Amino acid sequence: MHPTTISDYKDTLLFLVTAGVIVPLFRRLKVSPVIGFLAAGIVLGPFGLGRLARHPGWLGVTPHWLTYVTIADAQEIGPVAELGVVFLLFMIGLELSFERLMRMRRILFGLGAVQVLVSAALIAAIAYALGLGGIAAIVLGGALAFSSTAIVIPVLAEHKRLNSMTGRASFAILLFQDLCVAPLLILVEALGHGQAANIEEELVETLAVALAAIALIILAGRLVLRPLFHMVAVAGSTEFFMAACLLVVMGTALTTAASGLSMAIGAFIAGLLLAETEYRREIEVMIEPFQGLLLGLFFVSVGAGLDLSRIVTRPAEIITIALGLIILKSLVIAAAAPAFKVPWGVAREMALLLGPGGEFAFVVLGAAMLADVVPRESAESAMVAVTLSMLAIPWLARLGEAMTRDRRLDERAFAHLAPPTDAAGARVLIVGYGRVGALVGELLAAHGIPFVAIDQDAILVKRRRDAGQAIYYGDASRPEFLRRAGLASALALVVTMDQPSAVEHVVVAARAERPNLTIVARARDASHASKLYELGVTDAVPETIEASLQLSEAVLVDIGVPMGEVIASIHEKRDSFRKLLQPVREGEVRAIRASTLKGKTGG
Repeated sequence: MHPTTISDYKDTLLFLVTAGVIVPLFRRLKVSPVIGFLAAGIVLGPFGLGRLARHPGWLGVTPHWLTYVTIADAQEIGPVAELGVVFLLFMIGLELSFERLMRMRRILFGLGAVQVLVSAALIAAIAYALGLGGIAAIVLGGALAFSSTAIVIPVLAEHKRLNSMTGRASFAILLFQDLCVAPLLILVEALGHGQAANIEEELVETLAVALAAIALIILAGRLVLRPLFHMVAVAGSTEFFMAACLLVVMGTALTTAASGLSMAIGAFIAGLLLAETEYRREIEVMIEPFQGLLLGLFFVSVGAGLDLSRIVTRPAEIITIALGLIILKSLVIAAAAPAFKVPWGVAREMALLLGPGGEFAFVVLGAAMLADVVPRESAESAMVAVTLSMLAIPWLARLGEAMTRDRRLDERAFAHLAPPTDAAGARVLIVGYGRVGALVGELLAAHGIPFVAIDQDAILVKRRRDAGQAIYYGDASRPEFLRRAGLASALALVVTMDQPSAVEHVVVAARAERPNLTIVARARDASHASKLYELGVTDAVPETIEASLQLSEAVLVDIGVPMGEVIASIHEKRDSFRKLLQPVREGEVRAIRASTLKGKTGG
């Protein structure tokens, strides 16, 4: 075994440093981190500073120093970078369900098919007219018809547009494009081996294998996934839960990859299967950091593949291809969308988002070059143009959003594609759903107030979920989990856990996220209630005091005191306890001091 050197982990360290600098910097500048990762890839890649390392005569820079801060070969990080798209599709699947997917079928298989086929045909016709061979033009047209799932979805999420009509329709088209990748790759491979005569038979055979793999994932997922996560949740180990999440994502992705489909499709199906389980929110929190890092690595790898010299030597050609691609695909989407009842404002915004090229163009054109189906010169120029067009997506998204005027009308037209009303529609969150929390839930339901419950007891959560209640397994002391559970839109948070420290952690996390949120918390005793008031709860309910008040109420009524007088005295006593337990506010201190001074001066 050879000794470990810094070069063994150079690319990993370089990426982590880039992520640590890029994300905070670009968020402070209010620019999408996607642009930062792409720019970092361009600068650090083999065609940026890497070119200087290979040519020491440029600017007098010695290659030895630059080798430590450059990515020598973008293809080396390609397999890991591809996982960014895989994890992204898994997270998207968690936000959907098979029912919602069926409601999207008109756009998915209708507008999606029109966009891919018409765009591919027009691009192929232009390429053929410019002198490219027929087969090469068809493959090039298919590759450039794809859009960027890896950039469009994060940009929509960043603008809080993912669940808008634009976001849902864009995703449906992107999903159809992902389904088309495998058949196009099969076509490229068959043409490269001179097997075009048997292409129909090979396509049918591969499609059958792919469908069998998808059916296997769905069947196994229905039978295995929920029991698997239940078993891991009962064990109470965060590490095992994370391992189970990664196993499901990678296992399903590799299964579809082995069948000829893209890895992302398998992960997406796994997400769909888990979307309707009680573990959905906890899985989202576990996977999100991996998705963010791997997507960042994907964007770095895309930027590293951009040959700047080609832009310098052929600027007119590259810029023309990039602009032409955006304009042509945008016109196709904008023209076809009204036929599928997509409002004009949404169609225009969607056209700008999906007009640029996508990451699968690199996959298809890379395979086409290896198979000698598309000339290397044409493929490399197309890939550089696609990269430039992808860099424009965040700005095109801003432009499209600014151009969309009557957004409320557009959203009503496609309200049926909205996510199911669970966390998003909850007006109250109940953390802790044992006997106390369940009683709170029953009273909220009696008054028609929707709520979502959260608990870390996997057995209790499964039992309540099987009874049809909206409850999720997870740790509510983490701000990211509370956000996923719908804290941003909730009117109130009720914390009913019986462990004082756990209640305090949830209160602190929630108050940091929502300074003005109504928080009602269960307290062990008067001392604990006083501490909860200091942490910012609206109301704390001490168990010992409430038990005393209820005993007092019962005995007073039983010995003949009128009910009205008893209720009034109980309420008065409860208010006096609340005032004693609550800390004196700054404003109250000033009022007391002013009153004291006034009394001393005789005013």
